Amino acid sequence: MKVKSILVSQPAPKTKQSPYFELSEKQKVKIDFRSFIHVEEESSRSVREQKISFNDFTAVIFTSRKAVDNYFRLAEEMRYQIPDAMRYFCQSEAIAYYLQKYVVYRKRKIYVGVRTFEELVPLIKKHKEEVFLLPSSDKLKPSIPTTLDKLDIKWQKAVLYRTVISDLSDLEGVLYDILVFFSPSGIDSLFKNFPEFVQNDTRIAVFGNTTVKAAEKAGLKVDITVPSKENKSMTMALENYIKEVNK
Repeated sequence: MKVKSILVSQPAPKTKQSPYFELSEKQKVKIDFRSFIHVEEESSRSVREQKISFNDFTAVIFTSRKAVDNYFRLAEEMRYQIPDAMRYFCQSEAIAYYLQKYVVYRKRKIYVGVRTFEELVPLIKKHKEEVFLLPSSDKLKPSIPTTLDKLDIKWQKAVLYRTVISDLSDLEGVLYDILVFFSPSGIDSLFKNFPEFVQNDTRIAVFGNTTVKAAEKAGLKVDITVPSKENKSMTMALENYIKEVNK
C-alpha cells in the first residue's frame, strides 16, 4: 500500500532545514509530529530521599543532554557549588558540546567517548579512583549499571527526571500509514493510550535494537528498522521505503 501520511513520535523539529520537511516535500507525503512521552523533573527532595549528596562525588557520567540539564538544575536548587576539579565523562561529542552551556569547556576536566556507553568505559577505567555519579531518568538502559558494576569503581545512580507517557486521546480514530518510534517508551505509550490498537495496514518504523524488541514483544510487525547497512538515518529509511511502495 502507498504511503500518504506519517506520524513521528517526537516533537516537531525547531529548524526549517529538517530532513523530515525535505522528505515531506520531495515525496509528497504528510508528516506530523507528536511526543508520545515527555520528561518530568524530579525535585531536590526526591534526590535527598534517594540518599544522594552531590558533595560525595568527584566525577559525573553524562549519557544524555537531559541528564546534563537536570544535574545542573538540581545543583543550583540545592545550592551546591560544583567544584572546578569535578571531572565530567560524556558519552558522546554532542553531549560534551552541550555541556558548554553550563561550564567553561577549556577550564574543566572533560572526557569524551565516541557514541556508545561501551566506548566511554576505557576513559572511566583510567580514573578508577574517582567516585562517580550517574544522573539519569527512571528508564535507564540495563546494560549501563551492569557495565559499571564490572569496573570495580565507586558509583551511584541518581534519578533526576522521569519519562512519562503523554496523553494522546485526541489521536483516537486518526490513522497514519507509518508510525515512527525511537524508544521502547514510545511503544509503551501507544498501547497505554490505545489498549485496543490493531496494526492492520499501518507500517511501523523503529530506531534501535531495544525499540525493535519492544515493538515485537508488543505484537507489532516492524517494517522499517534503523540504523541498517542501507539506511543510517530514519529519514533515509523512510524515503527509500516510500520510493519502493509508492511506485
